[in-house]
Amino acid sequence: MPHIEKLLEIDLDTEKIEVKKLDKKMTSKYIGGRGIGVKLLFDRLPPNTDPLSNDNILIFATGPITGTVVPLSGRHIVVSKSPLTGTAFDSSAGGFFGRELRMAGFDVVIIKGASEKPVYIEIDDGDVNIKDASNIWGKNVKESTSILSNNGFKVSCIGKAGENLIPISSIMSEYTHACGRGGLGAVMGSKKLKAFIVRGKKEIQISDSEKMKKYISESMRLLNASPVASKGLAYYGTPSLVNLINTMRIMPTDNFRKVHFENAYKVSGEYIAENYDIKKKTCYNCFIACKREDRKRNIEIPEYETIAMFGPNSMNDDIEKIIQANYICNDYGVDTISAGNAVSCYIELEGKKDIEKPLKEIVEGGPLSQGSFRYSKGKGKEDSSMSVKGLEIPGYDPRGVLGLALSYATSNRGACHLRAYMVGPEILGKPKLIDRLSFSGKSGLIQIFQNISASVHSLIMCQFSSFALSEEEYANLLSAGVGELYTSEEFIKTGERIYNLERLFNLRESMTYSEDTLPGRFFGEDGISKEEFNSVLDEYYTYRGWNKGVPTMERLESLDLKNEGKFLCGKK
Repeated sequence: MPHIEKLLEIDLDTEKIEVKKLDKKMTSKYIGGRGIGVKLLFDRLPPNTDPLSNDNILIFATGPITGTVVPLSGRHIVVSKSPLTGTAFDSSAGGFFGRELRMAGFDVVIIKGASEKPVYIEIDDGDVNIKDASNIWGKNVKESTSILSNNGFKVSCIGKAGENLIPISSIMSEYTHACGRGGLGAVMGSKKLKAFIVRGKKEIQISDSEKMKKYISESMRLLNASPVASKGLAYYGTPSLVNLINTMRIMPTDNFRKVHFENAYKVSGEYIAENYDIKKKTCYNCFIACKREDRKRNIEIPEYETIAMFGPNSMNDDIEKIIQANYICNDYGVDTISAGNAVSCYIELEGKKDIEKPLKEIVEGGPLSQGSFRYSKGKGKEDSSMSVKGLEIPGYDPRGVLGLALSYATSNRGACHLRAYMVGPEILGKPKLIDRLSFSGKSGLIQIFQNISASVHSLIMCQFSSFALSEEEYANLLSAGVGELYTSEEFIKTGERIYNLERLFNLRESMTYSEDTLPGRFFGEDGISKEEFNSVLDEYYTYRGWNKGVPTMERLESLDLKNEGKFLCGKK
């Protein structure tokens, strides 16, 4: 099967269901996943659409190798306009939902309009139905998933947070896999869409099986040779990062006012392994199995980002409290990075070291549930929000990882460590260690990493694959999967096209380059030089072919985006 091709459109206003084919030119230019999602969002969503209105659309997308024999290929992605940031937004999750969606016969699903009553979508091996969800509306994720997952259905649903339109709410797949960032759960809630369940038996095809076997063998050799992928993450999961990040003094602590937490070991992967009876949980076709569960209670052990935010950044060294916070967030359907940041912001502004009371306020829809930026702004203290473009910063202090600092600032969706995965080269030395305390060479490097990540998120493969695989391996896997030759250069250029289209979407929403920055807390005598940062940002724009954050027509033409950029004509 060439590329991804089968598009399902569901209108919840009229209950009209249509099956279409994606244009092959579009799939060649945008691959799938994030790329296809952003292209469809750009083409179909009018400027200045309210993210929580009936006019916003919600796109579930897979990639051309999703659910195939390719390792680490079990992810799916959701794309919409974010109610938290107002930007084009994509958020992905692992598990088995993406594979099941393709086996049910569809590659991309567009959901538009809104139902008057609670509903859920069911796809049963190609048979599509909109069903009454009145009996599960008002229930949280675990209970809803339990009710809907009978007979092999894979479930993506929202909890009470999404129902209540909380802008940091998540879409949860199979209970523990979160499309967490950006508040896409609230978009589902605004449509009265409680859940999306899928079950399928169809075979997922690959264009060139022999070449794919060869490329998978090469990829697995590299993945097995990576100590980070095959040992660190495989043994401790993502909490293995806690002690390393703390030792490097880039651990968010006390709402990013400090960079080192004295009691970090008490919330580390090593401490968890010593004190809990742990079992591994895996996504489809993944040998890393980074997720962990407490065997006795069948409760998920938090990942690194959750630990960093509810632990050191909230001045909390009680791992059990973090486990409970993670459980609550997953069950209500709340993003743990934004929620943990909001708790840290609350602690700074209120002077109370308590994570339970502010978390209760978040899940119950109090002022803190709007995210740290809106909460702190409401108190006249918006400098206490550690966010970019309204999206909270994840678990790496940018003062000690300068490439990541530039990546945070220029990310189209707001602060995100995955837009250019500089954790690899700057922290873990993968594929090659570079000086994390220098801006030298970063302005050109960041945009290349951003482009590669955009294409990886369009395949879609797990980000951890980048600890071992380069654009060459990704391009080979894509080529064998779709039967169309992609070189490394074309793979990177495709990512550049996607990144520029996201920027065009945001510019159409009246965003400006002034938002390509960091919170003031990170600049100054003990932090990043503002003058040097601005200089490197200008260099970044030059490498991008942008003028003060706006793509030039010459660059857009080279990426076959001239038509999409027409609205820029006449703008200064």
